[in-house]
Amino acid sequence: MDMKTMNVSLVGVGGQGILLTSDILAKTAALAGLDVKKSEIHGMAQRGGSVISQVRFGEKVYAPIIPDGASDLLVSFERLEALRWRHLLAPGGKVLINDMNMTPVTVSSGQQAAVTDLDDRLRAEYPSALYVDALAVAKEVGNTRTMNMVLAGALSVLTPFSAELWHQAMQARIPAKLVDMNLKAFEAGRACAATR
Repeated sequence: MDMKTMNVSLVGVGGQGILLTSDILAKTAALAGLDVKKSEIHGMAQRGGSVISQVRFGEKVYAPIIPDGASDLLVSFERLEALRWRHLLAPGGKVLINDMNMTPVTVSSGQQAAVTDLDDRLRAEYPSALYVDALAVAKEVGNTRTMNMVLAGALSVLTPFSAELWHQAMQARIPAKLVDMNLKAFEAGRACAATR
């Protein structure tokens, strides 16, 4: 595959499956024969803190970190994180947002006020974003723990890779007994994104 370097930032909070999703994206790009670099930051992730993983792929990638303003794709597993990490998005970049709210620890502990105009701010910042209610889709599939694979399916529509390559990457990374359920969630996410 001949292509320029593509930069994808995946953001959210701990426990949402961001790192597995970025691993699968990186594996998919590698299976396509591309050079891949990946980085992640997950300091307080176990306590519901921010998590970010960046995946870069192309003919030759020299560094794993994506500079501010250079992400071709921003995938947010939670709505508030889409605003927190907006500085990563390149002009003309695409945005995929899981239409879900998680109350930050700083808000639930009373250290900060909740964002009351989140919907308006998101629509203003990302007028052409793709919103997916991944939790609702995962429930329909039969397992809410597959929410990240619903988002991976939606993400796959925004990448140059075939569903078959994604499937191969998932099979290489997910335990065999969980592959079928995760593939089902992935396909539901693809279908959801394709209709928008």
